[in-house]
Amino acid sequence: MTVDTLPGLEAPQEAGPRPGSRAARMLMPLAADVVKDMATEYGVCLRPIGLRRTDLATGQTEIIDVPCGATREDKCVPCAKRARRLRKTQIREGWHRVDEPSPGPAPATDEQRSLISLRANLEYFRDQAVRESAWDQVGEVDDAIREVEEAIAAEGLRGTVAPAHDKPEEPKRQRSTRRRQDAPALPRQKVQPRTVGRVYTAPDGTEHRPSMWLTMTLDSYGPVREDGSPLDPSRYDYRRAAWDAITFPRLLDRFWQNLRRCVGWNVQYAGCVEPQRRLAPHAHFAIRGTIPRTVLREVAAATYHQVWWPRVDKPTCRPTWNGETWCDSDTQAPLPRWDEALDAIDEDPDAEPAHVIRFGKHVDARGVAADSKDIDRTVGYITKYITKSAADCHTVTTDRQRAHLERLWQELRVTPCSERCANWLLYGIQPKKAHGKLRPGNCKGKVHQRATLGIGGRRILVSRDWSGKTLADHRHDARAWVKALLGVADGIDQVPAADGPDGTPSPVAWELAKPNDPDMPPMRHRLLRALAQRMQWRSAINAARDRAAQYSNATDDNGEEPHGG
Repeated sequence: MTVDTLPGLEAPQEAGPRPGSRAARMLMPLAADVVKDMATEYGVCLRPIGLRRTDLATGQTEIIDVPCGATREDKCVPCAKRARRLRKTQIREGWHRVDEPSPGPAPATDEQRSLISLRANLEYFRDQAVRESAWDQVGEVDDAIREVEEAIAAEGLRGTVAPAHDKPEEPKRQRSTRRRQDAPALPRQKVQPRTVGRVYTAPDGTEHRPSMWLTMTLDSYGPVREDGSPLDPSRYDYRRAAWDAITFPRLLDRFWQNLRRCVGWNVQYAGCVEPQRRLAPHAHFAIRGTIPRTVLREVAAATYHQVWWPRVDKPTCRPTWNGETWCDSDTQAPLPRWDEALDAIDEDPDAEPAHVIRFGKHVDARGVAADSKDIDRTVGYITKYITKSAADCHTVTTDRQRAHLERLWQELRVTPCSERCANWLLYGIQPKKAHGKLRPGNCKGKVHQRATLGIGGRRILVSRDWSGKTLADHRHDARAWVKALLGVADGIDQVPAADGPDGTPSPVAWELAKPNDPDMPPMRHRLLRALAQRMQWRSAINAARDRAAQYSNATDDNGEEPHGG
């Protein structure tokens, strides 16, 4: 007989923990977590940077918090979401432009032209003094040239007029520009300074200017399953996959260069680089204007990038530092230096590049109209994973996926990433500017980190003339929209400065405040203040939107603007 069948006894009812017990207290929300959750909800930076502003006239100081500006959610969710919204705005504004975004630089002023004339005369006098071996005059002219260069920069001219005489440029190695025999040839045209696409006229006479959406991938390294893991890891080419991931940005640069030369106009793009399920990088791009799909496929098939580095196979060298240079620990022979290794390549007529990267056969392109409903969805797809690290774009759930990620990362750890990479020591070569603090197999480059999967550079790629604005310009536009909606002054977000005796603003100094400084408030106090300010802003913006909606409805109903404000 069980307890349930005993007369007068009933089965115990399931209930929560005893009130006041530790289990009951553990079910209560944690106050610090609630603060962070509300800060995330209102877009408050979770790890603000404290800057100390000091008025040099009065000596008064104050701590001003600025957002950390992180672009990844694992560091700061509000800042990462803000960066993603900014990128979406940038991509959307430049996709279907009907006018050129950049009018070009303004003409030089008379003062700038006179400075250039003076600089030209000084260059002439210097050359004449060198010919006459008047070295004392050369020094005087060099001093005058430096002063004129500073005046030119202060006058508002970009760049330098000419390289400095005392800093000669390092000679660059010349490589043959002849195309590979296994790559198809491409037509080459002079690139016109045009970024706006072609206008099409429909049979009914309406005009439209569509754009495109492009996806490009790399070739296969071996058959894979649906979860991205290889069918046979022993036959999967992890070495080529690592080299392709590291050199993928250069292949993209070469593609856009070839495409512009092929079609004859300055094609503009905005897109992202992210890993596929097999962890190989691929790219999605929004292109302004239209290009025939056959041309895109031909250019992708003809695009390649050659890496003219010393050929490497497997790490075999055990390097050691003898206080002056790196040596082989077995033979104690000094390892060849970087310039010596490149000289050996130049002297070998049968030398081959260390790696050649190409696109795969899959090139997907389709047209997108300016009034299409898919624009927002496509822009959201481009920016879908930019707030995550490359290794977190796809959830790893199986042991096969974990093993695949581990094998690729182990290969990326020992693959050289640049001329100064410490991994060259594993292959018996001293990298450029080698020193004793290098750690073979532990290069600090981002491409070697597990979170990047070899995609160590920028994940978002935007051409220079896409929207005619930088990210700072788009941030300013967002602030200007809020100010216009609230009806506040233009300088409301600037920190007011105390006026000096003559009415001019007092000079101020900025420095980074340390967490253990006496005047640095605790982080939770700073978050609470920022949260209160953001809630006030949110309420003010919502109220302003309601007023604007009422104003618009009143105008539409009456057919005229309402009176009395």
